[in-house]
Amino acid sequence: MSADAEIRWIPVREVGDVRMGKQLSPASREAVGQHPYLRVANVYEGQIDLSDVKTMGFSAAEREVYGLRPGDVLLNEGQENLRMVGRSAIYKGAPGAYCFQNTLIRFRPGGEVISGYAQAVFVRWRAQGVFASIAEKTSISHLGGNRFGALLFPLRPLNEQQRIVDMIDAVSTQECAIERSLAKLEQLKMGIAASQLASIELGRFEDVIERGPQNGIYKSASAYGVEGTPIVRIDSFRGGPSDFTRNLLRVSATETEVSRYGLTVGDIVINRVNTPELVGKSTAVRELAEPTVFESNMMRCKIRADRAVPAFVEMWLGDVQSKKHFRVRAKSAISQASINGEDVRNCPFPRLAVREQLAILERLAAVTAQQRLDEVELAKLRDFKGGMVSDLLGGSA
Repeated sequence: MSADAEIRWIPVREVGDVRMGKQLSPASREAVGQHPYLRVANVYEGQIDLSDVKTMGFSAAEREVYGLRPGDVLLNEGQENLRMVGRSAIYKGAPGAYCFQNTLIRFRPGGEVISGYAQAVFVRWRAQGVFASIAEKTSISHLGGNRFGALLFPLRPLNEQQRIVDMIDAVSTQECAIERSLAKLEQLKMGIAASQLASIELGRFEDVIERGPQNGIYKSASAYGVEGTPIVRIDSFRGGPSDFTRNLLRVSATETEVSRYGLTVGDIVINRVNTPELVGKSTAVRELAEPTVFESNMMRCKIRADRAVPAFVEMWLGDVQSKKHFRVRAKSAISQASINGEDVRNCPFPRLAVREQLAILERLAAVTAQQRLDEVELAKLRDFKGGMVSDLLGGSA
């Protein structure tokens, strides 16, 4: 491992090219030379999702300026969630196949920087709150190309960068293998559920709701800090079983607000605003370590215990039929979509007695148990990876 003396601290803009993307405008939507571009909705940590790519007009000269090359690192410039500002991934597609919008920052490494090393540094900066500390905080938090470019980058010798990348990649390979196993188990579970529910009569989700849907609490960025009440946000769960006992942001909230927006075990939380593919993602609250509230981008439903089992509701809302229902009814805006309480109430839901729901869950129990084991292993691996990366990238300016 290199000593701190081998690290040169140089502004990001001096070790690579920093550029903001092209601004989307009504004219660009209709302009000639339509070309695919990437935006915030396409860039996740370590992954670029090309399943929903938009187009706008780019001239030949603009394609030269904004065209992506393999090895470019894209970072989210603006996010509603402050913690997600600076989320990054490496572009690995064909040269010039995509351009990028000004909701993203492109870092094109110079000759002294390896893309994988740069992205590892950016991931660590986001986790440490470096990006959050310099972001301009409004309703949407902005990283800013100039502020990003001024950050001091830990420039190491190329062979040391490569060694760090190789070690991170080795752990990431194991991480991906577990994620693939979880995806296969989820598909198996959905197949079992589909076969059990194929001929069941459908009613509406409102038939089993005792209270709600209720929107969560809105708090400005200044209300968040290291103390306060834990808050469930859109990045706190992926859909399906979730853990709300740790790793939540905290927010200043009054007793009245905690009483009104506090979650209880058995509640169903549904994401009402997100990217089109994630709107409607849902989870059942299984355990809480302390009073916990939920944010305004979500809705909370309290379920009638005599009509539904929370785990069954969670499973159903994650099924293809429910996801299709939410996608069809989602109201679209730039990079986002939303659903409302009426959309949730009208979601199809099986007319099954509680005992029948429990019987289906029992048939799925073996698959679910294996999922839990894989999730535990994945959490351990990610904790190890985080500690390893922190050690590898240790050093301060």
